[in-house]
Amino acid sequence: MVDTLFSMMIIILCGAIWRYLSPGGVDSEKARQVITGLVYNLLLPALILAILWQAPLGISSLKISGLAALGILVGLLLGWLACRSCRMPRAVTGAVILAAAFPNANYLGLPVLVSVFGEWAASVAIQYDLFASTPLLFTLGILLAQQFGQSEVRESIGHRLMRIPPLWAALLAVALNLGNVPAPALLQNTLSMLGESVIPLMLLVLGMSLRWEVLRWDRLPSVAVVVVIQLLLMPLVVWGGALMLDLEPRLLAPVVLEAAMPSMVIGVVICDRYGLDTTVYAAAVTVSTLLSLISLPLWYGWLPV
Repeated sequence: MVDTLFSMMIIILCGAIWRYLSPGGVDSEKARQVITGLVYNLLLPALILAILWQAPLGISSLKISGLAALGILVGLLLGWLACRSCRMPRAVTGAVILAAAFPNANYLGLPVLVSVFGEWAASVAIQYDLFASTPLLFTLGILLAQQFGQSEVRESIGHRLMRIPPLWAALLAVALNLGNVPAPALLQNTLSMLGESVIPLMLLVLGMSLRWEVLRWDRLPSVAVVVVIQLLLMPLVVWGGALMLDLEPRLLAPVVLEAAMPSMVIGVVICDRYGLDTTVYAAAVTVSTLLSLISLPLWYGWLPV
């Protein structure tokens, strides 16, 4: 686990270095946007279709989704209670709630699970994210961002969900899987080839997204709330829920590790769009990502594998 994380950290570090050096005169922000767009709109949907079309789906899929939803909802509640007790400003409160509740299940969770458990675990990360985390983010998460933010932007839930290519790929894959539609060998090979580039590009983009300049002592209380909830309490809640649901033993560790991931990067965009405190959110992402290099191996060591 430690060797895997350090190998991944090297790729993340390459992205972080690119952010500040802009090699070849390529602006890091533009490069990040292009790579993100490529992964989000083509490569990740291809990977999702390739995996979920062939993956075993059943009651375990419902349990994975339910546990993901449980962790996120508890994270939202704990984040709100912590911010209310500390009387944080509304813009900070919204940023902390989102950062504390939504883990980086795809951009970091997917590479970690595949590297540690093997290709079969990719379906766990995808189901965790696309059957619970992403729908909740673009529904309840956006509603909370509107409530605590200062922006007048308003969009319908249906309109937001229709613009998520990975979600549509997941729904198509599930329909093909449950319909017992055979995957043509040529199409499956093409999807697999496209999907092979997802993990290193995800890690590179994660490194480009880390913002060291936002790390300041006055943001420590807000970041500490996120770290405690995201890296400690959420995985504990999901672990307890998994035991109560009698989750399949080999799925326990991957699901709990998904819950133990640091804050998701895409929340920075949501904070920008709806007028939340982007600097607090970015600081939470950076700190939680760095600390996850310590917490994830600890969780892996404690969990029965």
